Parts: sequence; C-alpha cells; structure tokens
Amino acid sequence: MIAILIVALAAGAASALMFASISSGALISLLLYFLAPLPLMVSALAWGPLAAAIGGIAAASVLGAIFGLPYCIAFAMMVALPGWWLGHLALLGRPIAGAAGDGAPLQPPALEWYPVGRILLWIAAFAVITTTAALLTLGSDADTVTGALRRGLLRVLSTGDGLPSGEIERLVDMLVILAPLAATILAMVTLTLSLWLAGKIAQTSGRLNRPWPDFHTTALPAMTLVALLVAVAVSFVGGMLALLAQIVTAALVIAYALVGFAVLHTLTLSLTSRGFWLGGIYAVVVMFGWPIIAIFALGIADAVFGLRQRYLQTRPPPLPAA
Repeated sequence: MIAILIVALAAGAASALMFASISSGALISLLLYFLAPLPLMVSALAWGPLAAAIGGIAAASVLGAIFGLPYCIAFAMMVALPGWWLGHLALLGRPIAGAAGDGAPLQPPALEWYPVGRILLWIAAFAVITTTAALLTLGSDADTVTGALRRGLLRVLSTGDGLPSGEIERLVDMLVILAPLAATILAMVTLTLSLWLAGKIAQTSGRLNRPWPDFHTTALPAMTLVALLVAVAVSFVGGMLALLAQIVTAALVIAYALVGFAVLHTLTLSLTSRGFWLGGIYAVVVMFGWPIIAIFALGIADAVFGLRQRYLQTRPPPLPAA
C-alpha cells in the first residue's frame, strides 16, 4: 500500500506540473497541458485505479490551495477524472461464460475485457464535457459565448500588423465557428493518445494487468450512428443547443475516424508494402488534416456495411509455416 501511495503522489505531482505549465506561456507547455492525464493513466494501468484516484485528488487539492478553486475544478474535470475512469475501464474484465474450468481448475478463467469502442465513447463524452464546461465559463447562451470568443480573438489577432482589419474580421468570424470544434477534436485526440501511451508504458514495464487489446476489432455501438445523425440535425436549430450539438458531432466524427483507422489496418492485411502505405496515409492525415474525412467515411461504411467482416470472410487463410 505504501508503494501505491508513493506512485500515486508522484503521478499526481507530474500531472499537476504538466497542467500548471500552461501558465508559463511556452509553446511546449501546450503539449504538456493536453498530456497531463498521462501520468495518472500510467498509474491506473500499472498499479490500479486506486493509485490514479489518490494522485488525482492530491493534485487537485494542491492546485486548489495554490491557484484557487477554479484551477482545482478544471484539473479534476479535465485530468483527474478522465485519467482515473479511463484507466479503470481499460482494466475492467469479466469471465467469459462457458470458458472457465474445462478440466483445468487451476487455470485462471478467460476474461472478456471492456470493449475498446465503448472506451472511445467515454473519451468522446469527456471531450464534450470539458469543451462545454470551458464554453459555459464565457456565458450561458450562444450569443454571449460567441461574443466573448470574438472579442478574445480580435484582441489576439489585432496585435499584429500583417492583415487589414477587413481580413481580420473574416478570419475571426471563421475561428469563432471552428474554435469549439477544434477544442473538442484536440481533447479527443490527446485523451486517446494519452491512454495509448499509458498502455504502452505499462506494457513495456511489464505491469500492464491485461493483454494488449486487438484494435483491429474496434467498433462503436450501433446506436452511436443514430446519436451522430441526431446531433447533426440538432446542429441546425440555432442557439446554445445547436452549439452543444456541434461539439457532440465533432467528438463522434473523430470517434468514427479512429474506427476508420482500425478498418484501414484490417483491409490492408494482405498488402506486401503494408507498413509503407499505412505510414503514408498517417503522414498525409497529420500534415493536411482534411483527409480525416475519408477515414471517417471508412468508419461509417464499416458500421453500415460491415466491411471488415466481409473482408475477413473472403480473405484466404494464411499459408502454413514451413
């Protein structure tokens, strides 16, 4: 228990320092800020969710004492809660019915682990909650929120001498629309990356208390597509409800894009230069951004038509080893 307490406090201290580094204004602090859940996730996967909970509570309390209650609440919502809960879900398993026993009572039962697709939905939920909470600090209605965003962006962009005032106005109008969506996407990507890195760190250290998941089979629940369609429809009604629906839409689009990458990894299993093609696709998506739409469409197509299942049914079996 003492070892868990030491690890928990160390993880909490690391997360708190990464979170508080944003106040320095350095460019690297932005990356540290968004990866702040990583130490807590490592402690959750390697030493159990209790370690992440202790570390998160301790870090939030210290930040609250130093910087005030808003910092405490922000850290708890954006870092401590996702770090603990996602680590807890990743270690959640139950015995498979009919797989235990089989004449081997000393053998541990086979476990069914919490589906990766449902963890993606939880990541989307946290991205929506954190982005919505940030917007609600600006106001309680759409006009107030967009007005505050507009004034802040105008202050930032008007300090430079490069653009005429008319172009700055048009740029600000576009950024006011894109800023909540970009914040949601960034939260989705960084939370997913943090959990993956935490799993890799725990696995490398030999302390990952579960087998590495098969990401090829990642799939979202069927009702997720219905939720996405509803969110898209509500996005056009106007007001604060439309703004929240747009945030939900952005989160679910990224969730389906991540499923699309899993589909891509499955459909390229037979390619001889698979690593080259996958690396090229990832590079294009990272460099340009907009090709993620094609990956999202691939995830939707798999949800509707079952592309992976059809491919695996028609794929020839592997040749026996010589």
